[in-house]
Amino acid sequence: MEVDLKYILFISSALLCSILLAVCILLISVSKPYPVIIRSKKEKCFIDPKSGESIAFPSINGKSTLHLSVIIPAYNEETRLVPMLDECIEFLENRTKDSSFKYEIIVVSDGSTDGTVSVASKYCERLGVEKFRILELECNRGKGGAVRLGMQSARGAMLLFADADGATKFADLIKLESSLTELLERDYLKEPEITADKLAISVGSRAHLQNEAVAKRSMFRTILMYGFHAFVWLFAVRGVKDTQCGFKLLTREAARICFESLHVERWAFDAELLYIAKYLNIPITEIAVNWTEIEGSKLIPIWSWVQMGRDLFLIWLRYQIGAWKIVPVKKN
Repeated sequence: MEVDLKYILFISSALLCSILLAVCILLISVSKPYPVIIRSKKEKCFIDPKSGESIAFPSINGKSTLHLSVIIPAYNEETRLVPMLDECIEFLENRTKDSSFKYEIIVVSDGSTDGTVSVASKYCERLGVEKFRILELECNRGKGGAVRLGMQSARGAMLLFADADGATKFADLIKLESSLTELLERDYLKEPEITADKLAISVGSRAHLQNEAVAKRSMFRTILMYGFHAFVWLFAVRGVKDTQCGFKLLTREAARICFESLHVERWAFDAELLYIAKYLNIPITEIAVNWTEIEGSKLIPIWSWVQMGRDLFLIWLRYQIGAWKIVPVKKN
């Protein structure tokens, strides 16, 4: 019996190793080391609703020409987008009244099939294309893909991506800005050109609300939540309690570098983004923000967490075996 047990354990271990080796070989053979970013001719331009002219988006590789770019990924968000944009625009417009502050909002319609583009176009007509632009993707890329293309089309010294649901109060941007000002010892509102070239990321966090969330969740969903956090800690990012909050502020250079290497275009892209930042030693601050759950989420609680857990493991594995690589930072 003892011999049989050892034999079974040996065979099982050998089988598991063989499967893992086969998976690694498969991942290396089908993966490209660096992301291939495909963007159609239409997706490289935005429409000026007043003239009907198609105008090419700028590139993040160029110099910044304004203080802040706000990137809003939107997939079928015609209902939730309106209150979010109203709050966002009111905050930003108030800031322009007594200063030289310049901003832009880029709504990235991620292959929406509802009235998302129509809703965004009304704001574009009112504010003009210097302040509001629409990047209309021809097919659904996923949230990460939409954010990446929005970031790579931005003009700001600082780049913020914010979810279209408005779950985070936009005024909390001040908290993220303050943390980066303290970290960089530079205020981008006063020195946008200098700050744009620095490396730093500030992430909004809901970690302080975790106890309240646990009280409202079932035991099963709570276990899944803690399991996902364990996966994040084990395979992606340590030191950041909430990687998934859709409210992150990046310097222009940090955004350029990180999104250049980003492979994941779906829900787990936040974790890979911060994994890349940690690998490149880009400073990250985590700031508590006000957050309210808004109805209409595209996430399916249990299934989405399982998918993201799988993606986190595959992200880690691909980087470990060299199937994916991170573009090295060029030193000036």
